[in-house]
Amino acid sequence: MGLQLAEARIQRDETNYPPKMLFVFGDSYADTGNTRIDQPGSWKQPYGITFPGKPAGRFSDGRVLTDYIATYLGLKSPVPYKFRKLMQQRLKYGMNFAFGGTGVFDTSSKNPNMTIQIDFFKQLIKENMYTTSDLSNSVALASVAGNDYNYYLATNGSIEGFPSFIASVVNQTVTNLLRIQRLGVRKIVVGGLQPLGCLPSSTAQSSFKQCNSTFNDLVVLHNNLLNQAVTKLNQQTKDHSTFIVLDLYDTFMSVLNHPSTNNITDQLKPCCFGLSSQYSCGSVDENNVKKYKVCEHPTSAFFWDLLHPTQAGWQAVYNKLQTTSALHQIRY
Repeated sequence: MGLQLAEARIQRDETNYPPKMLFVFGDSYADTGNTRIDQPGSWKQPYGITFPGKPAGRFSDGRVLTDYIATYLGLKSPVPYKFRKLMQQRLKYGMNFAFGGTGVFDTSSKNPNMTIQIDFFKQLIKENMYTTSDLSNSVALASVAGNDYNYYLATNGSIEGFPSFIASVVNQTVTNLLRIQRLGVRKIVVGGLQPLGCLPSSTAQSSFKQCNSTFNDLVVLHNNLLNQAVTKLNQQTKDHSTFIVLDLYDTFMSVLNHPSTNNITDQLKPCCFGLSSQYSCGSVDENNVKKYKVCEHPTSAFFWDLLHPTQAGWQAVYNKLQTTSALHQIRY
């Protein structure tokens, strides 16, 4: 009897144990260095000016969602897949497979979509880089931040066809989450879609004064379908909480609607922007002359460029997420 009790106690302790590793999939909201140095954005000045002080492959002036989730788990940010051979001492924290510009389907980016990112992960497991025990003590974060929708619109997708395209994006997302689970990962966290209608790329036409409600209504449809699908997935798992949705819509909106709580004064205007519509943050002309402007205080802006939050923006979102139940569930 004593032995059984001891075993039960060990099992119980294991279930409350903080995860040892974080595996990350998705796009620029989660990428910490996988995109190529010759691609626009994350490896160019002035990206990374707040942290680490120079461009380092993050689509922000500093830390991004991955860094905050890792901090919450008490881990160092996992090594980007691209640097796995150069930073072997960091492999014990997991790995980041996310590539900026990608979606669950192919987009205009030549970077690997989420299916291929999961293939990379599967291959490393096959090569015994991670054991079954590692995986069963790990969390996966999947970021789906809307690149599929940008590409749909850019390739003349119709508004009438949008709802059925949203359903196919959510279905593919669910397929991806199940694949990650079947590879042995214990908890899988997926980002709900942020309010795309509030991104500076959408609010530029109102001089960064007003969110685009048509876009946000489509985002709500995506999130409703995702929440329904994840609820269904959890009903089919034994502990009913394997899959977790991070509500980025409400957390973004909460910060944007109450900016002063987070010392943010510019909630919709980006900190870094091109000097004209042909340029963007980080653009230079053929003589290497800067064609962008950076605000004086990135810490008081929510958005860094036309699509991505600043470190201060992500910090505010993370602070808000900590008041929700979703993050607590990640810690088993």
